[in-house]
Amino acid sequence: MDPIIFLLLTSSFRFLFVFAAQSPATSSRISVFGVVYCDVCSTNTFSKQSYFLPGVEVHIECKFKAISPKSNEQMNLSVNRTTGEDGVYKLDVRSVDGVNCSDGPAIVSFCQASLIGSPSSPTCNVPLIKTASNKISVKSKQGNLCTLSLDALTYRPYKINTTLCGI
Repeated sequence: MDPIIFLLLTSSFRFLFVFAAQSPATSSRISVFGVVYCDVCSTNTFSKQSYFLPGVEVHIECKFKAISPKSNEQMNLSVNRTTGEDGVYKLDVRSVDGVNCSDGPAIVSFCQASLIGSPSSPTCNVPLIKTASNKISVKSKQGNLCTLSLDALTYRPYKINTTLCGI
């Protein structure tokens, strides 16, 4: 093999290995999610009469701290999401420099979701729990994934069906 081609190939491979070793090792993926459901009997719990609400707009606001010995950086996110058919809304933050799930205390300093839209259900459209904050934070050592589950947001019917709810 020609020495110049050999030198170019080995240089290219070395560049790829250095690039691959530096990329996701210092950053995390963050996933924030929650649900919106209809609390048919206004019991503040998900009962057998309850059901998930698709198509509801939710505003998510989060602040993340970067772990860095030289600075006290913070990233603020404010987005709107719509619940899917299963009543789930989700925010995925792909790669965050300086945020490492396996190091130190929780990296989320604040995260909350608020109802901003009405559900498409005409029978369940009175907001009951309008704002939810972080509840469970799970850190995965594989893939450096941080998952944050928020409390449920709920609507209730304008008038409770006393027969259905046993009241």
